[in-house]
Amino acid sequence: MATEIVMENFHSHPSNGKCMVTIEAKANEKSVSLDRGLGDFGCSHYRRRCRIRAPCCNEIVDCRHCHNEAKNNINVDPKLRHDIPRHQVKHVICALCDTEQEVQQVCVNCGVCMGKYFCETCKLFDDDISKRQYHCHGCQICRIGGADNFFHCNKCGCCYSILLKNSHPCVEGAMHHDCPVCFEFLFDSRNDVTVMPCGHTIHKHCLKEMRDHLQYTCPLCSKSVCDMSKVWEKYDMEIAATLMPEPYQNKLVPILCNDCGKRSEVQFHIVAQKCSSCKSYNTRQTRG
Repeated sequence: MATEIVMENFHSHPSNGKCMVTIEAKANEKSVSLDRGLGDFGCSHYRRRCRIRAPCCNEIVDCRHCHNEAKNNINVDPKLRHDIPRHQVKHVICALCDTEQEVQQVCVNCGVCMGKYFCETCKLFDDDISKRQYHCHGCQICRIGGADNFFHCNKCGCCYSILLKNSHPCVEGAMHHDCPVCFEFLFDSRNDVTVMPCGHTIHKHCLKEMRDHLQYTCPLCSKSVCDMSKVWEKYDMEIAATLMPEPYQNKLVPILCNDCGKRSEVQFHIVAQKCSSCKSYNTRQTRG
């Protein structure tokens, strides 16, 4: 009977909340353990608490970008240059206790979280979750910026800003090629990529560099990359003010418009030839 009373008192008054405090304390201890070394480890590309073993050359590197930069350096024999196959990474090394283990988010030895963002598919660890990383199943890689801000276009085969969902021109495999300016592969580039009106893609900073050097046409198809109507008005005024010598006043030349793709025959002028269809001066003479 006494035993029953004692047990009843224990269940009714659990040490004045001490059991709950103990549970909370253990939870706090676990949280502290997971967050040990947060922000203290990583490389110029990622803040994280692990390194990876490259499956291609068996070397231990901070991240795939560090590996690719080192192995594709100009001083490396071209025959030995290669990229790491990111999805084939099998082992990681904890930065705190140096334990090598299979890819997982929490270290099996010291219990530290090796990356607040973790993708088992891409083998990606990153403590900086302000990037709003997400895994795109269409692209089959992780991207940044928040899944709610992007959509995957199946025809283009890549992710675009949600602002372009109903307005971007679809070009098959739009990002599965090199930037036409710097020649970096665009699909998994860490730099911002933008879509030109023609549908071709390019690094945002490369497009700005083009404009800074007064280049306003797509390097791939020669279509105008921005609204040129004000420039064409200035062309109209310059042509009106520049009289051609008499032998050329009635000379007609065949042209192809880079903007609308129409062919026409127009009056020759030394400044430029105007498309009779869309009124663009972004044209080329097809015959002398």
